[in-house]
Amino acid sequence: MISIKELEMKKIKDLEAQYPFILSFFENNKLNVEGFKDSTLIEYLNHFTEEEIEDWAIDIPKIKSDLETYINQMLQFLGLEKDLVDSITILAGRDKYGNRENFDELTIRKSEIVSIVGPTGSGKSRLLADIEWAANRDTPTGRAILINGEKPDYSIRFSTGNKLVAQLSQNMNFIMDLTVKEFLELHAKSRMVENEEEVVSKIVDAANELAGEKFNLDTPVTGLSGGQSRALMIADTAILSTSPIVLIDEIENAGIDRKRALNLLVNEEKIVLMATHDPSLALMADKRIVIRNGGIYKVIETGPKEKEALKELEKMDKIISNLRTRLRSGDTIDTDLALI
Repeated sequence: MISIKELEMKKIKDLEAQYPFILSFFENNKLNVEGFKDSTLIEYLNHFTEEEIEDWAIDIPKIKSDLETYINQMLQFLGLEKDLVDSITILAGRDKYGNRENFDELTIRKSEIVSIVGPTGSGKSRLLADIEWAANRDTPTGRAILINGEKPDYSIRFSTGNKLVAQLSQNMNFIMDLTVKEFLELHAKSRMVENEEEVVSKIVDAANELAGEKFNLDTPVTGLSGGQSRALMIADTAILSTSPIVLIDEIENAGIDRKRALNLLVNEEKIVLMATHDPSLALMADKRIVIRNGGIYKVIETGPKEKEALKELEKMDKIISNLRTRLRSGDTIDTDLALI
């Protein structure tokens, strides 16, 4: 929340740069700030004479209160509030047979990665859905989700402008007739970022680090491959989206650099949960949730021995990646795999 105390000491020109929508507030309240751009807000409000205050019915305490409310409401509507979520907590529900899940509660904090594993159809996507909708004992599992240790406010839970969750599904297809640049500029404008060109460039550079084949700003979004689309959306979510929680469904099928993708999201202080069948991804996580019969069966911390096993898996992945690159390049494989 932005307080009026923070606003009072800022210059009018700085307030306009930080909150462009503030101009509408001044206009609607018939406050002419021309000639006062280098004055602080409190200096501007205090410049009115007693006669002007009486003649124009200026209520300075009300202006301050209304401005504080207006800015905070606009920030929430636009999804520009910061540090909204430090942690989420999953409270136990039941499996599809009505049995209580085998844990009490699980708290996940910013910059943590949690993998969700289990057979196909076991209920991984259901858990992601419960988190996305901040379940309150009102889904088939009976789970509850807390935000920062508390039951989410109704307005936050069902907000369309300030979504808690960004979900990256297995299939991401664009239908808009836009270039990558136009698509990212639209998103940047909607977030009112100050350094729009720099942010757009940063997203494309990050996406090209993840994608198997690079693309540029003039590439039509409808012409992106599945892997390129996924890379673009992961980079966009990490850098520009304000959603603090990222849910990923089977990133192993995306055709991207999975480890870099996860590191990018974590470096931007996102809470990351991913449903996966890939053992490497499962062990990259700080902990993993094991799903069985629609319920959470176990919560396992990734231990030192598993981290050692991950190193061996990464060596195998590197071999497979090199083979894939060679085959795509038209090479023939005439080397003993053990020597690669």
